[in-house]
Amino acid sequence: MSFPEIDSALFFGSITMVAWGIWVVLGNAASESIDPRTAAAITYLVAGPLALGYILVSDASLAITARGGLLAGTAGLFTGIGLISMYIGLSGGSTTVISTLGAMYFVVAALIGMVILGDEVTITRFAGIAFAVVGIILVTR
Repeated sequence: MSFPEIDSALFFGSITMVAWGIWVVLGNAASESIDPRTAAAITYLVAGPLALGYILVSDASLAITARGGLLAGTAGLFTGIGLISMYIGLSGGSTTVISTLGAMYFVVAALIGMVILGDEVTITRFAGIAFAVVGIILVTR
């Protein structure tokens, strides 16, 4: 009996989904136990060395261009803003609402892709974004 090939995007996307779902729940508990800003900092103090360790044990290239470094650093800036915002939101709001709104980052990325980066605008993509907005409305009620 052989196992079917697993699409790597589906495999790693599923791991991401589960890990981030657990992260939000644990982040909520942490932000109720200690200052949410401190909880956010501790989260990154653990995540940073984990990412660096992975680079060292994998075959990742350590070459950094000015453009790539600037883009990655700016991405880190926005990641930090989102993380701190989520922890502060969790300390006073509903885990369901905060996590659902936070998970809608793909809508922002899709809109930037279509408006600025020239990705094709299709009825299917438009419908997907519209359904995501409806989902946000339903969850927040």
